[in-house]
Amino acid sequence: MTTRTAPYLDAIEHLPEGGTLVLQNVPWDDYERLLEDLAERPRFRVTFDRGKLEIMSPLSEHDSMARMLDRLVHIYAEQKNLELENYGSTTWKRRSLARGLEADSCYYVANARRMIGRSREASLEVDPPPDICVEIDITNESLSKFSIYAAFGVPELWHFEKKAARFYELAGDSYREVMESRFLPGLSAQMLVDALEQSAKDGQTPALRAFRDRVG
Repeated sequence: MTTRTAPYLDAIEHLPEGGTLVLQNVPWDDYERLLEDLAERPRFRVTFDRGKLEIMSPLSEHDSMARMLDRLVHIYAEQKNLELENYGSTTWKRRSLARGLEADSCYYVANARRMIGRSREASLEVDPPPDICVEIDITNESLSKFSIYAAFGVPELWHFEKKAARFYELAGDSYREVMESRFLPGLSAQMLVDALEQSAKDGQTPALRAFRDRVG
């Protein structure tokens, strides 16, 4: 912790689950120092957009959904013989764009082989953006992040709410909704929503088993 980031950390430590802290006119160097200071506090999500700093403390339900989605995506890739590298909530940032964020989850498919073993060193300065990034809204609105993903060139974005989901594809400098994934052909948002709803009703194991049977 540095004297410059101490005030931020003090405010962050008092964030309740589901709470969001927004700060304006934050220098890029303070943002990078804060990321270092929060390295041992991985539960926080940090977004930086040209001086606007947003720190979110997700609910446990938020992370539970993200982990279940990861398992569903891995099952789909395995059943369809697709290579996939899961980069979780890796921080993606570009100083030249003065922007940075952490997806709730992200995946490489087309570039999976290129990214094997690079999870700790991955950087948008030298690596391609993830093929798919995931945003989950339980108590916070994440649509404002779409412009950051577009600036980074993320080709596919998934947006989840409690009982709904939409897939988006980058078209120029904005996103348009699509019916199924470009990188996981045949996978629709509704298929994942159905599996998540079954998981909430019957438990994770039956939901995963049913999803595997559905896509097998």
